[in-house]
Amino acid sequence: MISKKVIETPNAPAAIGPYSQAIQVSGWTFLSGQIPLDPATGKIVSEDIAEQTKRVLENIQAVLAKAGGTMNNIVKTNIYIIDMNDFAKVNEVYKQYFQKEPPARATVQVSRLPKDVKVEIDAIAFIE
Repeated sequence: MISKKVIETPNAPAAIGPYSQAIQVSGWTFLSGQIPLDPATGKIVSEDIAEQTKRVLENIQAVLAKAGGTMNNIVKTNIYIIDMNDFAKVNEVYKQYFQKEPPARATVQVSRLPKDVKVEIDAIAFIE
């Protein structure tokens, strides 16, 4: 039987549905999609795509810290944006968090995201 551990931290927004912030299994940590909610207020941080992306990545860092890892442990991310014209702005923020050996990644434009935010990112990390 696979042993899985639920990862939850108050330093990232609480789940807004029936899911966990992350699940760990055999060294792998699967992070649910994070949106730009301030964990203290539960409110969207800004309408600006750069500020939203920064908050999302800060939320991911908080979940990873609770799991015992850092951004360097991420091997794959998926980025969902509502406007591909924001791709360059998202990249400018994203590259600040992955300066060396960035993870594999997919970026897709979607028609809508929870709470009508502009960006959501999920991740997979390996933490030994």
